[in-house]
Amino acid sequence: MEPSFSLMVERKAFMFNREYWASSAEKLRSTKYLAIMAAMIAMKIVVASYYLPLGDNLRVYVSFLLVALEACILGPVAGMVSGALSDILGFMIFPNGPFFLGYTLTAMSSSLIYSLFLYRTQITAARLAGAKVLVNYLVNVLMGSLWSAILYSRGYWYYLVKSLIKNTLLLPFEIAALIAVFNLLLPYLTKKNLAVRQDSLPIRIFPKK
Repeated sequence: MEPSFSLMVERKAFMFNREYWASSAEKLRSTKYLAIMAAMIAMKIVVASYYLPLGDNLRVYVSFLLVALEACILGPVAGMVSGALSDILGFMIFPNGPFFLGYTLTAMSSSLIYSLFLYRTQITAARLAGAKVLVNYLVNVLMGSLWSAILYSRGYWYYLVKSLIKNTLLLPFEIAALIAVFNLLLPYLTKKNLAVRQDSLPIRIFPKK
């Protein structure tokens, strides 16, 4: 039987605690959480198949909302497994260009970052914003530009500049969307013990003191 979320918080099982990672790994052996993972993978694959093209290998997706929600529920270990499976199965079902392992690493990295900010903790606007900033600039811009430069004809800086502009312009809207979605769904997630019980809703900018 899993411990209550209030007990988890009391034990201070945060990201630098071994139990924090073990709790996420345990979800890979839970029928309940495997079912949630399967549903999230299916939704991510379908949603990621729809995007707005902006140019040479530059697209706008909304699947990051599902990735963040899944990270909040599953944590870093199970989240990265789900990210890898989503990328591989998504390519098999909706192939778009050559398969490239770098994009699998991108999906895993995004899940890891969201998990470290959102798993088993109080969700705040600052945490959502911090996670999205890191995903946009570390994963989307730096890593994504490298993959594009490897796969396509233009150089790294060409893709980096275009990706930097796109991710900077979209960032405030993406953060606002994350806050809206979590405000909408957190009451349900906490009621079902899928997320830590929140001290304050709607989401605050910083944790309640």
